Amino acid sequence: MHDLALRRRESLHSGKKCKIGFVPTMGALHKGHLSLVEEALKENDVVVVSIFVNPTQFDNPTDLEKYPRVPEKDLEILKGLSQDLIIYLPPVSDIYGDNIASEPYSFDGLENEMEGKHRKGHFDGVGTVLKTFFKIVSPDKAYFGEKDFQQLQIVRKLVQSENLDLEIVGCPIFREENGLAMSSRNERLSKQEFKDASFIYKVLSEVREKFATNSFKELDDYVAERFLSRPSIKLEYFQIANENTLRAEEKKNNATKYRAFIAVFVGDVRLIDNISLN
Repeated sequence: MHDLALRRRESLHSGKKCKIGFVPTMGALHKGHLSLVEEALKENDVVVVSIFVNPTQFDNPTDLEKYPRVPEKDLEILKGLSQDLIIYLPPVSDIYGDNIASEPYSFDGLENEMEGKHRKGHFDGVGTVLKTFFKIVSPDKAYFGEKDFQQLQIVRKLVQSENLDLEIVGCPIFREENGLAMSSRNERLSKQEFKDASFIYKVLSEVREKFATNSFKELDDYVAERFLSRPSIKLEYFQIANENTLRAEEKKNNATKYRAFIAVFVGDVRLIDNISLN
């Protein structure tokens, strides 16, 4: 695995520089993950997929313990997609050595919004593991889904601050037939919870329809009221934010792109989603 940087320089592709694409995952793969891999396969000579449940980005030990792990199934899915993939399943010691701890990061305040407020140290863990992966894999492009839009913006900031020669590619959210954003955590939902969770996207779609004619305050109140009518789903936060700064604003600016972000609990499973509003 650690010879990838060398392979990049001395490729088998007629002596030409080999383009490396990278798709980092935490496993329990679904169609959303596979769409990232397929995009990477189109645009690169070599594609690396990592499967690593990163301990330092979990603020809740129970969430880490219950996170779905099905490496054999993941390997079978990836090999069915392409025999040419390089699949990297590192042990924790490969990434952290004997000290499982994250480095502190500053992402110009992006890390303090939404997920950062509710998951202490989460983005320090994300930054730490991705910086290590980027060093090991030395990719030209790395692929991330827009479901974790805040993470996507933070990864872009990481690349900028570390002055990495790397393009970050954001890919659209993949959804279940009922609208629920595909997530590895969906595996933990019961059939009824899976059905109930379709309400998340329904409300986000309603917000998008109302965005042009309602204020931020009116939309906040609307969402809170909608979730009060669904006791099976607990709303943790809802925020309309500037896509670039991820900060909430008091007044709309027609030149600004806005996105609605949400986090809820369905039973004991925490789910996030977002939608572009304009």
